Amino acid sequence: MMKKTALLLPFVLMMFAFQPVKKKKVIFFGDSITQQGAAPGGYITRIDSMSKLEKLADQFEFVGKGIGGNKVYDLFLRFQPDVLDQQPDIVFVYVGINDVWHKAMGTGTDFDKFGKFYDAIIATLKKRGIQPVVCTPSVIGERNDFTNQQDGDLNLYAQWIREYAAQNSVPLVDLRKLFLDYLKTNNPENKEKDILTRDRVHLNEKGNQLVADAMWKVLKTLK
Repeated sequence: MMKKTALLLPFVLMMFAFQPVKKKKVIFFGDSITQQGAAPGGYITRIDSMSKLEKLADQFEFVGKGIGGNKVYDLFLRFQPDVLDQQPDIVFVYVGINDVWHKAMGTGTDFDKFGKFYDAIIATLKKRGIQPVVCTPSVIGERNDFTNQQDGDLNLYAQWIREYAAQNSVPLVDLRKLFLDYLKTNNPENKEKDILTRDRVHLNEKGNQLVADAMWKVLKTLK
């Protein structure tokens, strides 16, 4: 009996060795920036490409769940089917642009309501054992002297997200700071667009790469 067991042991070990590693499902939850991020050249596809280059593709599955025009309330309404029912391991929450931008049209999200819906999403993820990653909203206009119409509100909402992340021990991708730092150095003509965005909001090639680099850097720390 001992002899048979000894003979079988190498085969058992080989079976375990060749079992596929369960990939971590990563959902990117957001608005049109995320929706476009899942398209060719978008930040999600770039993250996928970087994972392959670094031979880490077998560890992750990337899923885009962005819908154009969404605000934090819209994310809250579709949270169950688009996120929780998908049983992800990690969720990047990238929202806030429309909450601020649409205020000019009377359909934005008041500051206090933004925080309540945001917390409801993040707290539920944590309660379910899902790792959230929060992202500050980037830009609505690329002028680097704070003369873009919504700069004040964007700074306010971004600061709230920073403080929320720190208080709740949630990883942060501070896109607002990254974009402002980049524009300060790379927008000497103080242009309104075409540095990191194509239309003041939606990302061009350089913008998508900047977001991809920042998210991938954080994601690798969560393996």
